[in-house]
Amino acid sequence: MSEKKRFTLQKKERLNSKIIIEKLFSGGSKSLPAFPLRIVYMPIEEDDYPTLSILISVPKKRFKRAVKRNRVKRQIREAYRKNKFILKDVLNKENKKAAIAFIWLGNELYESSDIENKVVKLLQLTAEKLV
Repeated sequence: MSEKKRFTLQKKERLNSKIIIEKLFSGGSKSLPAFPLRIVYMPIEEDDYPTLSILISVPKKRFKRAVKRNRVKRQIREAYRKNKFILKDVLNKENKKAAIAFIWLGNELYESSDIENKVVKLLQLTAEKLV
């Protein structure tokens, strides 16, 4: 009997540690672009964190209205939720942990399918780099 994959995004998978966020953006990390997204990732050594924790950032500079920013965040979150196994399986095999941040670079809205394709591409590239 095959194991059923769960496509959930739990609260513990969200990155909320100010210390880790500070490290992620201060220099100890790497980034990859796939317009209109950029992923910033960093391996984590601490034991009490989940295998993979994420942060999603859509700057106010790009969209003045919160409705549009929230839409983009929702699209990214949904695409990540469906495809996180790409990166999570690799990290589990290697017994590693990572923190990643998705940052929006574009000035316009995109279809959810386009965003999902970019998220998949970024997760695959990140998986290759972290191994």
